[in-house]
Amino acid sequence: MAAYGLALWTRFTLEGALPPGFPYLTFFPAIILTAFLAGTWPGILCAALSGLSAWYWFIPPFRSFEVTHNTAIALGFFLFICAVDILIIDMMARATERLALSRARSQQLADSHATMFTELQHRVANNLGFVASLLALQKKKAAADPATAPALFDDAIRRIEVMGRIHRRLHAPASLEQPIGDYLRELCAELIEVGSAKGIICLIEADDIRLDLPRLTALSLIVSEVMTNSLKHAFHGRDTGTITLDLKQLHDGRYHMTIADDGPGFAAAKPSPNSLGLKIVRGLAAQLGGEIAMPERPRGAVTELRFAA
Repeated sequence: MAAYGLALWTRFTLEGALPPGFPYLTFFPAIILTAFLAGTWPGILCAALSGLSAWYWFIPPFRSFEVTHNTAIALGFFLFICAVDILIIDMMARATERLALSRARSQQLADSHATMFTELQHRVANNLGFVASLLALQKKKAAADPATAPALFDDAIRRIEVMGRIHRRLHAPASLEQPIGDYLRELCAELIEVGSAKGIICLIEADDIRLDLPRLTALSLIVSEVMTNSLKHAFHGRDTGTITLDLKQLHDGRYHMTIADDGPGFAAAKPSPNSLGLKIVRGLAAQLGGEIAMPERPRGAVTELRFAA
């Protein structure tokens, strides 16, 4: 409205100084500036007011909305020029808006990549610390009994290899969106493949539970440690066997996971409280705010984990 008023006042001021014609001389700049600075609809409003004012005061017959042949040509020229100007400005504004959105998305993607890179560095540092602790524990055992050094190194290599496989799987883009039951089935199948235990069946039952990456990593390493122990000790002299994994959400909001095999159970060989595998599992359970239990049963080894939601 201000731009239209200024254009109308200027056109009246120049009335005596201009030769006949030029009804739109001051209105075109007002329309263009309004459309550019305020948007398409304000530009259209300014064009409509300017066209009516020029038609009434500056196109003969003056002070009339009578339509003659010459008036129709003048108004058609005005409408065409205004439409082209406003359309071009609107296209420019939309292109600028798309460019701004594209830049915002690019910045968001760059920030996401920076966050992911920082997280990856943190994970690598944690993994290296885990490997260092693992090797330090194996070194103590080898120093106490040098004859066991090859087996201890084989065990460390196996754990590091499994951890690498788990992290490659976890950092795949779709891992966190995958139902946890499907993820655990794939993980168990991979552990059976690594252990060369083709006759072993893994049965999975899992509620629809969502875990963030650090907690899913800790849970995966616990499953790996417990399942690997079953594959090593539960099926001697057998070509077949079953490992069952059950993950449920309890009524108090906590989670309960049970891993059981159909081997001889802990009655045949109860793990030592100081064993490396048990230390690893307890440390990972602590990261989840949970605790490990190994109840004795007549048949099969059972490991239970309760942890906070």
